[in-house]
Amino acid sequence: MPSKFDIVVYGATGFTGQLVAEYLAAHYKGDANLKWAMAGRSKDKLASVRDAIGAPADTPLIVADASDPASLKDMVGQTKSVISTVGPYLLYGSELLAACVSSGTDYFDLCGEPIWMRRMIDAHEAAAKSTGARIVFSCGYDSLPFELGVFCAQEEAKKLFGAPANRVKGRVREMRGTFSGGTAASMRALFSAAANDPSLVALLRNPFALTPSFEGPKQPPGNRPVFDQELDSWTAPFVMANINTRNVHRSNFLLGFPYGKDFVYDEMMLTGSGEQGEALAKRIATANTAEKMNSGGPKPGEGPSKEERENGLYDLLFVAIAPDGRQARAVVKGDRDPGYGSTSKMISECAICLLRDTPDVPAGIWTPGAAMQHKLIKRLVDHAGLTFTVEQ
Repeated sequence: MPSKFDIVVYGATGFTGQLVAEYLAAHYKGDANLKWAMAGRSKDKLASVRDAIGAPADTPLIVADASDPASLKDMVGQTKSVISTVGPYLLYGSELLAACVSSGTDYFDLCGEPIWMRRMIDAHEAAAKSTGARIVFSCGYDSLPFELGVFCAQEEAKKLFGAPANRVKGRVREMRGTFSGGTAASMRALFSAAANDPSLVALLRNPFALTPSFEGPKQPPGNRPVFDQELDSWTAPFVMANINTRNVHRSNFLLGFPYGKDFVYDEMMLTGSGEQGEALAKRIATANTAEKMNSGGPKPGEGPSKEERENGLYDLLFVAIAPDGRQARAVVKGDRDPGYGSTSKMISECAICLLRDTPDVPAGIWTPGAAMQHKLIKRLVDHAGLTFTVEQ
């Protein structure tokens, strides 16, 4: 039986889910070939969100709840793909993912939780390959711009050096905007899971947590301010490096190690040279530790105003370094705040890219960049306000 829908946005009444639905309603208005629906726990809330975002009055609404497996099964049975914005995934994601795998439905999320992702890979990778489901993790600010930034730096390295580099640095040059309440809640869920199960601490610390059966070389710790000689700048720890670096290593693994099995990658924030750069790096490091310990940031379901989202941006530098010290540089920029405005556009375009531009991606559990590569970059540039450039 053909699917009724191409995409179901699950969690459409939450802050990020609402932005995804709003993006699809505005950007694909009048596209008769895209059939999409909104799903969540309450039909009334769904209807009021649909009206608030200006979606057509006949946009289908589906009642589904993470605590009711039958409702999830019914939802995934009606669609080719599901976009899930309901985190922390450790708490609310497993049933939906299992339902998608068993019905062969494609799945996209915004997950930044390596413990849960590894559990899902171990539990469902073989089944997904047999049912035809494509499961795509981390389709938002964690970790799409980083994964694709490394990919672009390596493409440039191939042109300049004749081969990819086994050392790439990811450096955040500028970032305006907030992490989502969901990201903050996910971090708290991770730390509390690790506190209750010491075996998870080793997994959390392992840069190769998402590459089952493969352990690469020692990676830079990234947990304290250091002066980066090659970039002539102080650097501070970057709070999302923990998930992004794991996804970059998973991409390399999924693609058959084009960056080499000795690939080394880290992420830091550039803070400038001299005493000012050093002082700023130290301030950021202290703030990061405090943020992890307390429950700072917005609560799930809350987020920045439209104006704050539209005034946000990010500027990310990726430097591939050849053995002789030559550099190939790629830059990824986004035109909205990372955690909400840009993320909601990225995950929407990931789903449409798999549906329309890369239908032949094999079944299995993917990172978006490894699955869709150049076609995804093109779509993000054409529709989602990202730019990918080479820097001399």
